[in-house]
Amino acid sequence: MNPERAPMLTLDEALARLLDAVSPLPASELETLSSFDALGRVLRAEVRSTLDVPPQDNSSMDGYALRCADVPAIGALLPVSQRIPAGAVGEPLQPGSAARIFTGAQLPAGADAVVMQEQCEAVGDAVRVNVLPTDGQWIRRRGEDVRSGDVVLPAGTRLTPQALGLAATVGAATLQVARCPRVALFATGDELAMPGEPLKPGAIYNSNRFTLRAAIQALGCDCRDLGIVPDRLDATRAALRRAAQGNDLIVTSGGVSVGEEDHLRPAVQAEGRIELWQIAIKPGKPLAFGAVNRPDGSSAYIVGLPGNPVSSFLTFLLMVRPLLLRLQGATELTPTRTALRADFDWPRPDKRREFLRVRRNDRGGLDLFANQSSGVLTSVVWGDGVVDNPEGQAIRAGDAVEFIAFAEWLA
Repeated sequence: MNPERAPMLTLDEALARLLDAVSPLPASELETLSSFDALGRVLRAEVRSTLDVPPQDNSSMDGYALRCADVPAIGALLPVSQRIPAGAVGEPLQPGSAARIFTGAQLPAGADAVVMQEQCEAVGDAVRVNVLPTDGQWIRRRGEDVRSGDVVLPAGTRLTPQALGLAATVGAATLQVARCPRVALFATGDELAMPGEPLKPGAIYNSNRFTLRAAIQALGCDCRDLGIVPDRLDATRAALRRAAQGNDLIVTSGGVSVGEEDHLRPAVQAEGRIELWQIAIKPGKPLAFGAVNRPDGSSAYIVGLPGNPVSSFLTFLLMVRPLLLRLQGATELTPTRTALRADFDWPRPDKRREFLRVRRNDRGGLDLFANQSSGVLTSVVWGDGVVDNPEGQAIRAGDAVEFIAFAEWLA
């Protein structure tokens, strides 16, 4: 079947095909990193706690540790027998006394409540308790957060700042993670120039090189930038051979259609294998996926993105991002979606699934960028995300729509 006549795939079908074809990087290539240095990496070995958190009952307030039975009425006066700062271990609490205690300090044996200092009054060496305490108040119980033996971070977790904090909480000084994927990047097109160069008639500056390079780096990957490749079959083949060496994935922009100047498809066919997909999304219909062979018989994956800048950016987020996470063994491959109110009308929807550039407003709704063309890169700078709009779905102001923040994709 001619690729230009092949039926369009849904986004879900295309993504399923791509992910089914991609395997995580081998376990032999795991890295052991300090927990200080693992931000954004993907765990390949679970983190299991060897201790309870907290390790002992402790106070969640600055105040006084006491026995509820010793405060039969508001205003009871108790001698203060000891002072327990965080990091110290107090003596067992004697009946009829209180202990001055601070946030995080271990509860002395015999105490069953903490009264915050704002509800007490120091009277010489004693304390007047101005409330009736209840059993367990302002006490963090041993193991209430984590029990010894719990898996606190499963394999496949992408490590956020809070995940690293949890690893440290259970004493994990090092973490086993997937190595960073190595990604080769190049753009095809005789019309492309670099900022700082004179812009010849018919030329445009190569924005995709900057957008895609930054997106790859934002996902914690090692980007090897091969620059701009001329619109020639031999040059494209040479670039593919160079890109396959030492890289896990090749990302290209432009040249994925079937015109006479679109050389990516025949070049990849000559150097490996390729499928050219038409995906029922707007913007971003054409996409190529395959592999480029290496001399040793192994291969590097390749994804060819469309050349229009918004199409290139959004298909990267929709298709390349989950592929890169899959290579690292991540289990969460899709971004969080939020139902928000549309503060705009979209009366003439496309037959394809649309990704409309929008921005959250201070009224809790979404405003629409006026020009939704695939070449208008200002739309993804003005906007802070997209509405994922089903095919043929009109939108009226006030409707609930699915919003995906760019920050979710690139965090």
